[in-house]
Amino acid sequence: MKALLISSSPHLEESSTFLLAKEVLRGLGEEGVSCEEMHLHDYKVSFCESCEACHKKILQCPLKDDANTILRKMLDADGIVLASPNYINQVTGSMKVLLDRSSHFIHCKRLLGKYVAGVVTSGSGFADMVLEYIGYYGHICGGQYSGGVSATRVFGKDKKDEAFQLGKRMAADLLAKKLYPDQMKLIEDNKKHFAQIIKLRKNDWREEYQYWVEKGWL
Repeated sequence: MKALLISSSPHLEESSTFLLAKEVLRGLGEEGVSCEEMHLHDYKVSFCESCEACHKKILQCPLKDDANTILRKMLDADGIVLASPNYINQVTGSMKVLLDRSSHFIHCKRLLGKYVAGVVTSGSGFADMVLEYIGYYGHICGGQYSGGVSATRVFGKDKKDEAFQLGKRMAADLLAKKLYPDQMKLIEDNKKHFAQIIKLRKNDWREEYQYWVEKGWL
């Protein structure tokens, strides 16, 4: 089992966000899950131009940057930890730009069978909206949400322990392939919605339509 941490703090290894996320990875690692870390600050990810190229030919974006490298690592992982500071009740701009570039994941539910967790830090201590957004992103891509942890920029052992336990819980989800009924209903309802869109756009989004056919979803 593999987990991928994507951290969007510009302060890299020195950030509170990353230090809290490392405790999640420690919990995952204790249960035998291998973990990889990525800092978005180290990569170039350009704004989505809504050209729909990645829907016509899956993940074939004409923009010459690192987005597909990161997206393919997400596809290779069983669990994805999205870690971000809270910037005005949202993930950082760099994280949002990456997620915008993953619209194919939404169309084809590419995180189905995978698990997502959220890590958020802030000066104010308010993080619920950001964690909810990370969970929402997981669901619309087909992934289940193992949970999230948040803290102020200065945090103590209690928050480290909470993050560690989140990692252990995520590992248990991965190993047991746990199904959360309420979450699976959200995912299935969204899948039904997109089935209609994919059928309507089958001549435009040829490879995505073929993906749905091969999965037996249409």
